[in-house]
Amino acid sequence: MPDSPAGPPAPPIALSELLGREELGLRRIAGPDHADLLWVHTSEMADPYPYLLGGELLLSAGVQLTDADTYVARLVQAGAAALGFGVAPVHDTVPAALVEACDRHGLPLLEVPPETRFAAIAQAVWRLMAEARHRELRRVTRAQQALATAAARPDPVPAVLRQLAVQLEGRVALLTADGGVLHAAGGRPAPDVQTALARLARVVAPAAPSPSTGPAPGSPPGAAPPAAAPGRKPNPSSATDTRGGTHLFAYALGGGQGLALTLATPRRDFGDHTVAGIAVVLLSLLTAPHQGADAAGRSAALVRLLLGAAPQDVAPLLGDGDSWTVVHARRADGTPAGPLNAGALGAALGSALSDVDRETVRVLLPGRHEAVPPQPGWTLGVSGPAPVTDLPDADTQAARALGHAEATRAPLTTHRPGTGGLAALIPPDRAEAHARALLAPLTGPLAETLRCWLSLHGSWDRTAVALKVHRNTVRQRIARCAALLDADLDDMDVRTELWFALRDHGPASA
Repeated sequence: MPDSPAGPPAPPIALSELLGREELGLRRIAGPDHADLLWVHTSEMADPYPYLLGGELLLSAGVQLTDADTYVARLVQAGAAALGFGVAPVHDTVPAALVEACDRHGLPLLEVPPETRFAAIAQAVWRLMAEARHRELRRVTRAQQALATAAARPDPVPAVLRQLAVQLEGRVALLTADGGVLHAAGGRPAPDVQTALARLARVVAPAAPSPSTGPAPGSPPGAAPPAAAPGRKPNPSSATDTRGGTHLFAYALGGGQGLALTLATPRRDFGDHTVAGIAVVLLSLLTAPHQGADAAGRSAALVRLLLGAAPQDVAPLLGDGDSWTVVHARRADGTPAGPLNAGALGAALGSALSDVDRETVRVLLPGRHEAVPPQPGWTLGVSGPAPVTDLPDADTQAARALGHAEATRAPLTTHRPGTGGLAALIPPDRAEAHARALLAPLTGPLAETLRCWLSLHGSWDRTAVALKVHRNTVRQRIARCAALLDADLDDMDVRTELWFALRDHGPASA
């Protein structure tokens, strides 16, 4: 079966639900009586395999049907869920060879009567999917409320686990890095399932490093181990497996405790991952360790900042040489992000410092993060490392990187400072003075539009996406920049000089 992209934003529907629509007059005449439908596709090709994603109800009138066995075998190989065969105008009845082939290969075959249009079947499938999505959203909302209520109980961790077991109708457990069970709820699984869950937990939350890989000699108490060797992949935040029809899952909890949430469920519904994600966020907060000296110092720094202290005055509380990385993120599907989404993203990135501003989530990561991993379902923009005194600049870098990622349809873009090359030959103070003089006629929004436009190679559409304005607004601003600068922006020499001025010394977006 070919690699399939992410499925549609709705749960699959059961074949029985479609057959239950009496107005369609569909009749199953071969193959199993159950299947999950993800799509509807119509094709009269002799071999539609290259154009299938998997999970389709394929509709055909058999225009080019010659070898039924090969045809059905290719559909099964492509992952098609079922075949709907239209009677008339090509065939008066469903060919017997096709019925036999579908029975032999285990593909459900539906007879579509002459009066039923293929478009009506597709419309019915989409309507059923919409209804299923609404049901699942209501279920997830109820689960979220139930988990939040459990988290407010005097025994919050066991209460959340018990509620999660009820919502997912399975076994849940909180495991330590060495496989010990802290809390559990739900029926006890078979020994092989327990072993597999422990193995998954070690994948997402491996045991603490040995002393040989611990903090470097002379490091302050509580210092983190050295960064992983270049090219080493970070541990995944989740892992899955199956055992005899039981679905197994493990999720790493944030907070640096090496804890993992494991699940064993008899089925996997569309919204279960969301419900589990809510539980992961709650459990990460509930199991977070008490503040040590380092965390207490950072809390003190936050309090002083809120009370009006200057960043340079609180920087010593954060540790000498500490650096921070700012991440901006938006949901890839365009849906608004809420506090729970923000908390889940922060936990996945290893930080409890997250915030939501309209549709953008901002996460603050302590330390250097040269390789922030992409996150499924998110578009990320990552700043370069910066001291606390330069966090506003890092915030601007992350915002620009996110705009660039969205404009180029990349899952993640990291800010790369313009170091080295010819620009490094010019003293920074002289370069900054030249940039100020060159860009003096431009306001902040005009300079930011010009910088973004140049970074995207003069693309009006991509710049509009990155800045979230209309493409005509981009054209007007660039024309205004050309007039104020009295420059020909089609001239590569002019573009190059402006880019050097804007890249590291231009004004931030207003």
